[in-house]
Amino acid sequence: MADQSEPAGSKRRILEFLLANMGRIIDGEELRAVSGNASEWARRVRELRTEEGYQILTHRDRAELKPGQYLIETDKRLPAFARDISKETRAFVLERNGYTCQMCGLAAGDTDPFDPTRKVRLTMGHTIDKSKGGADTANNLRAICTNCNEGLQNSAPQKPDRLHLLTQLRRATIEDQLAALEWLERKFAKNRPKRQDG
Repeated sequence: MADQSEPAGSKRRILEFLLANMGRIIDGEELRAVSGNASEWARRVRELRTEEGYQILTHRDRAELKPGQYLIETDKRLPAFARDISKETRAFVLERNGYTCQMCGLAAGDTDPFDPTRKVRLTMGHTIDKSKGGADTANNLRAICTNCNEGLQNSAPQKPDRLHLLTQLRRATIEDQLAALEWLERKFAKNRPKRQDG
């Protein structure tokens, strides 16, 4: 049985380490180790930033920081942005996005490219960030893998347009075309109109 105190304990250890190393660039691997190798150490960092208001900077905030690096320069906290996303909204967004990261295209359950011993997990990402006034509404949310959410993926390829997508499917092997068909049939099984034969 999982230790129910793990999230709170790992978050406290990460915060104490960040505050003790204020002004120093910290690598994500250091934070993973400090957390006790908690599987969701990156989520704990995100919670400290978005829910508790700690100014933990990443490469999105500072050009000199590389993906996977963190910096805290002050213990002053900003107003926290509560995560008020309902289970219904999460389910709707995940279903709408095909349980696929809208940045890198990986699906929930795929092998994590950064850690082959783990599976890809999806979370909710904001199109307009909460810190810039974005809301926790379905039209401002998208499914995003934890790697992209933490900035570990370096690129976000554009979504293919219909012509490009069909061209790629036509070029694919029969086996891959059938796999795509099976996936689409599963995805749209509930919404597909019933055929009237005869």
